[in-house]
Amino acid sequence: MADGPTLLLITNPLAGAGDESAIAEAVKVLRARADVRIAECSDPRELRAALGRREGRMPVVCGGDGSLNLLVGELRRRTELADTDIGLIPLGTGNDLARGVGVPLAPEQAAATVLDGYGRPLDLLVADEGGVAVNAVHLGAGAEAARRAQPFKSRLGRFAFPMGSLLAGLGMRGLRLKVIADGRTLARRRVLMVGLANGPTIAGGRGKLAPRAVPDDGLVDVVVSAAIGPVARVGYALHLLRGVHEARADVRTIRARRVVIIGEPFEYNADGDLGGPVTHQCWRVEPQAWRLRVPQDQQVGGRNL
Repeated sequence: MADGPTLLLITNPLAGAGDESAIAEAVKVLRARADVRIAECSDPRELRAALGRREGRMPVVCGGDGSLNLLVGELRRRTELADTDIGLIPLGTGNDLARGVGVPLAPEQAAATVLDGYGRPLDLLVADEGGVAVNAVHLGAGAEAARRAQPFKSRLGRFAFPMGSLLAGLGMRGLRLKVIADGRTLARRRVLMVGLANGPTIAGGRGKLAPRAVPDDGLVDVVVSAAIGPVARVGYALHLLRGVHEARADVRTIRARRVVIIGEPFEYNADGDLGGPVTHQCWRVEPQAWRLRVPQDQQVGGRNL
């Protein structure tokens, strides 16, 4: 469509038949009012090549938090992030950022949001080594649960994480870590998990890691759990599902701009993708560093409706 917006729709050719059907539904809506070029990207190299040829088109990614993470990270590396609206067709197993900011999960409605929504500025978590996170970073039990959940993702979808959490909880001893938030030591002991939340949930909305998190307030919600014992672990998990874990005596929370984690080797989960092991990591907030297309009615005074 000559007078409509120009879009670069980024898909994964390795996705299943269910995703193909959802993409077709989204494409039908988009092509009714926009010029759509489809780029099939199965790895970061292909994504870099597609972005190098986008010619000013708005990138629209079909996927979840992990796919969005890759796109945002690459645009940031190219110094194009601040000037680019990003569209999202949520096709991941969790879609936690979409849930947190109100992007519809139905493909046709998400496509309509790309066309009729606005670019909401959102914060970005950035690691010193250059990695990014759009929704959440967690380590300890959370990262172990994600690793254990991998074999179940294709069959269980967003319910794979609770299965991974159960398996991880059976043998998790915790990690001896020091957690520093804006220069204040939040923990120096063995902990079950550390979570850095830009959005309110993880695991497809089932883990309410930081129910009061606001993704554009310039702060990350930090959650540290020291629920090490078997009974405490079960209690923490149940409270996390309900979003009431912050009231526990073995949980500490704070909002911060910069978080440093030091200790024995640990893996970490950034938007569903595992990294590490590392012994030191620093994450900082880049306030309102990127823009995601959301429905027009999803922001009032910097807070989600």
